[in-house]
Amino acid sequence: MKALLIDNEAHLRTGLKIMLQSFCPGITRIEEADGVQSGLRQIRNFHPDIVFLDVEMDDGTGFDLMKQVIDPGFQLIFVTAHNQYAIEAFSFSAIDYLLKPVDPDALQKSMQKATRNIKNSNLQQQVQVLLQQLSGMQNQDKKIVLKDLDNTYFIKVADILYCEAEGTYTKFFIHHGEPVLVSKNLKEYEAILEPIGFIRTHHSFLVNPAHIKLYDKTDGGALILETGHSIPVSQRKKDAVLQSLEAR
Repeated sequence: MKALLIDNEAHLRTGLKIMLQSFCPGITRIEEADGVQSGLRQIRNFHPDIVFLDVEMDDGTGFDLMKQVIDPGFQLIFVTAHNQYAIEAFSFSAIDYLLKPVDPDALQKSMQKATRNIKNSNLQQQVQVLLQQLSGMQNQDKKIVLKDLDNTYFIKVADILYCEAEGTYTKFFIHHGEPVLVSKNLKEYEAILEPIGFIRTHHSFLVNPAHIKLYDKTDGGALILETGHSIPVSQRKKDAVLQSLEAR
C-alpha cells in the first residue's frame, strides 16, 4: 500500500512516517505534502492507497482539499488536534481520524480498518456527509453513515426511530426501512445523537423525540412512537426523560 502524508508541520510528517515504517509493514511507499495545493498534486501524481490528512494547514483545511477531489480512490484518515465539533462530524460520516500526537496503537487500528475497507467506494458520499455536518445543516436534513459487515448506509437522522443496544452492537430502527446492526456500542451513538436531541430512556435505548406520540405511565413507564413501537423508560431515567419532553 502507498501512503500520502499531508501536513504543514514537517516534524509531524516525519514522526508519522517513522511510525508507519515501524508498525505498519503493509505500507510499501510513503510520500509527503505540506498543504492543500501540494496535496492535490501528490494525489494526482502518486495515486495513494491511503491518505493521512491534517485538518488545519497554511493554505486551507483538509476539508477544502477533499472538496476538490472528485473521485477519491483511496482510504482517508484525518489527523487532527482535539476539536469536538470536527470529531462529531467525523463520527456522523464514519470517516476515521487520529488525534495528535498520534498514538502507535491507534495508528495500527486505523491501518487495519483501512486495509479491510480498501475497496470501499463510498468515500465521496461520506465526505459529503462530513461537509454537511460541518456546514451546520439543520438536524432534520442531517445524514449519518452506518456500516454493517456487508454494506454502508446513508441514513437521514430524521428517519431514525430509535437505537437499541445489543451487547457491544447497536441496532438502528429506521422509519420505512429495515433495521441496521452496527458494531459500535450505544454509548458511542449517544455521544453523537444526544447533542441533536435524541433521548436516552434506558441503558439499552436511545430515542428520536420527533417520533414520540405519547408517554404511557403504566407498567413502569414507556414511550409510544407514532409507529406503535413501545420504548421502556427506566426509573433512573424517568425524571430526565419527562423534563426533556416537557421542554419541547
